[in-house]
Amino acid sequence: MATKKQIILPFVVISMGVAAFIGIASLKKPPEEKPPVDNTPLVSVQNVEFQPMTFSVSSYGVVNAKYETQLISQVNGEIVYVSDKFVKGGFVKKGEVLAKIDPSDYESNLLDAQAQIATAKATLVQEEANAVVAEKEWSRITEGKPTDLSLRKPQLAQAIAKLKSAEASLHRAERDLERTLIKAPYDSLIATRDIGLGAYVSRGNSIGLMLGTEVAEVRLPLADKEIQYLESKGVNAEVSLIGNFAGNKHEWQGKIVRSEGVVDSKSRMTYLVAQIKDPYGLSSDKRELRYGTYVTAEIEGAHAGEVAIIPRYLVVNGQVAIMDNDKKLRYKPVNIIRQEGSNVVVMSGLENGMQVITSALDYPIEGMAVALPEDKILQQDAEQVPVKTDLAMGTKE
Repeated sequence: MATKKQIILPFVVISMGVAAFIGIASLKKPPEEKPPVDNTPLVSVQNVEFQPMTFSVSSYGVVNAKYETQLISQVNGEIVYVSDKFVKGGFVKKGEVLAKIDPSDYESNLLDAQAQIATAKATLVQEEANAVVAEKEWSRITEGKPTDLSLRKPQLAQAIAKLKSAEASLHRAERDLERTLIKAPYDSLIATRDIGLGAYVSRGNSIGLMLGTEVAEVRLPLADKEIQYLESKGVNAEVSLIGNFAGNKHEWQGKIVRSEGVVDSKSRMTYLVAQIKDPYGLSSDKRELRYGTYVTAEIEGAHAGEVAIIPRYLVVNGQVAIMDNDKKLRYKPVNIIRQEGSNVVVMSGLENGMQVITSALDYPIEGMAVALPEDKILQQDAEQVPVKTDLAMGTKE
């Protein structure tokens, strides 16, 4: 049978253990309270600014002469003169003599034609006189109606026809003699020369290639969708051409004068034609724009009105994320009228001064709170303000 000591001893040990645990627990510091963590996502924003805008359309092309003429010999003969300016790359004025074909045979033909004219005129005068004499003789012989043959009308008609034929021969002789002089049809740049002094040319032989210097043209291809940004389909629009000259980029001004009116079967492009006056600066002091130069073009388009330009990646499913005045995430549907590279042009859906969110959000939800980095900095500065102590009064605020 257990004694009283055996019964009381376990209770004493347990009580001492509980007291020791309580004593040790009382010595442990209570856990420090952690400050609340602000999980509001940080965002960066861009202010929306509406400004007036005029569209422009980009293109490219190669500069060529508006007029290009292959000179062809219209008579036969030996080249007896070649102008010093008639060389590849030379500039000549309209009507300037470039070369001469031996005119001897054509001068002789002209003399023959002049002689035929004189003979035909003399024959006509004689036949007219004979007709008058025949009419008088017939009136003396008989009172009947004379025939055409008796009045020598066929002979008179034949004389008139011979005179006209002689005049035609004279005209051909004069024209052939004139064609022995090879003249520039307009102010030109000599592209090629295909003859030399002493060479013999026949009708149809090439003399040289002339490029007009008064006006240059550039064919500018445009995709069909780009035409909507031009007024009057681009006709009469100003165009800026940028190309290289002497190793540096330069700009020239031109004007769209026409559309070719068809869609190219291979490229599926529509071509506009720009003209540049005096491309070589022969009558002005502007920098020359050489034929064959590759240029990029900016064509002035229609007025878009008040629009905003924002990065293209900000538009998702036709909506843009913004931060409202309460620093809440909101989605705004926008009307995009054009894409320009990495940007889009917004006509409506946004307002001037709105803050578009430009940073990515992991789990964006309409109406969720967002914050700017400067808001977090101001909040941290406010939390770190030290407690003020009034030493004079011995109190703490």
